[in-house]
Amino acid sequence: MYSYEYPRPMLTADCVVTDGHGHVLLVQRGRDPFRGQWALPGGFMEMDETIEHCAVRELQEETGITADERQLRLVGVYSAPGRDPRGRTVTAAYHIALTSTIAASAGDDAAALRWWPLSQLPPLAFDHAAIVADATK
Repeated sequence: MYSYEYPRPMLTADCVVTDGHGHVLLVQRGRDPFRGQWALPGGFMEMDETIEHCAVRELQEETGITADERQLRLVGVYSAPGRDPRGRTVTAAYHIALTSTIAASAGDDAAALRWWPLSQLPPLAFDHAAIVADATK
């Protein structure tokens, strides 16, 4: 193992899943930070996976939706200091455009999930409102 003198930020992936009818899939956070608030499905990258694999794994764990990495469209990389109260965190955000609303169920650390109309989004945790806006321009 190498000794590394520079700080290492944490890396996450988030998914903006839309249904083609003006809805986005959000999960209600079951854990702190932002317990009870709505957010995009996503989470921390493991050391043995790519960021794309992290995105589809977290989506499946939190919503039960199985996606293929080829469905991912990179929205952007979000790295503002302070975007996550747990520490220095950078996320790669992906958009998955579905043609219809599909059944999903909350799992892992998601307390609930819901398809929300893009015109009626609740307040979102982290910087997820900006990510949704960028993904749905």
